[in-house]
Amino acid sequence: MSTSSQDPTGTSTRPYLIRALHEWCTDNGFTPYVAVHVDDRVQVPTEYVKNSEIVLNVGFEATSGLKLGNEFIEFKARFGGVARDIVVPVDHVVAIYARENGQGMAFPVPTPAAVGSAPEPAAGSSVPHGPHLAVVEDPAPADERPPAGDDPPPPAGPRPMLKRVK
Repeated sequence: MSTSSQDPTGTSTRPYLIRALHEWCTDNGFTPYVAVHVDDRVQVPTEYVKNSEIVLNVGFEATSGLKLGNEFIEFKARFGGVARDIVVPVDHVVAIYARENGQGMAFPVPTPAAVGSAPEPAAGSSVPHGPHLAVVEDPAPADERPPAGDDPPPPAGPRPMLKRVK
């Protein structure tokens, strides 16, 4: 199969990295969470969205029919005891990480120009090419911004969170 007519940069690595980190979390007994930039293309319960972001538990125990596709992440989850259909464009995932230790990966937030077009920013974009992460301690109480879903609240005390380091 010739690749000369295909995009020289290939397809986005984001869905592959999301699947790999989801598998790593699952294999190690960790709970995979995704942080999602929310706009009109994202189908999530809006009452759980804060500052255009929602954190979702995408573990097999918290979801039904989980599909980690190349374009969308789709599943059913219970919010306040009510089953809801969740649809997240892969380019809106800004991080995937293990709840228990914060290890994971962050991605660039979609820009308004990229949101309605291609799944990834165009070549030559000013978006950084690769994520650079550091685990930092969050001084806010752990229950101040709980992730959506019917997962038990995280343990009290500072929680790890991802921070982009340039």
